[in-house]
Amino acid sequence: MKTSELTDIALDWAVWTAAGGATAYPKTASGSAFLKLWNGNSAKYVHPSTDWSQGGPIIEREMLTVGPAKHQGFMAWAWPKQEGFWGDTPLIAAMRCFVASKLGTEVEIPEELTR
Repeated sequence: MKTSELTDIALDWAVWTAAGGATAYPKTASGSAFLKLWNGNSAKYVHPSTDWSQGGPIIEREMLTVGPAKHQGFMAWAWPKQEGFWGDTPLIAAMRCFVASKLGTEVEIPEELTR
């Protein structure tokens, strides 16, 4: 799937993978296991594309630049400057940019997360 088209659980899984979560916790790498983590309770869940407490530190650590897009939404870039990534929200744009900087412009998403 193109990184620029990732949304919802597929984007959050890609961020989790790019940040090393799947390597640190191999059982979470599969789609079904990540789905349980993603749907977790309020104390334990993974939603970096919608939760600033999870996505914000990634933006800061990776020194991503986020700003308004020309027509609507937001754009994000990583340093050294690369192609910008668009999103409806700053977090979506930034997380797509982060995933692209770590995993590339196409990512193989587990089938369970693309339905």
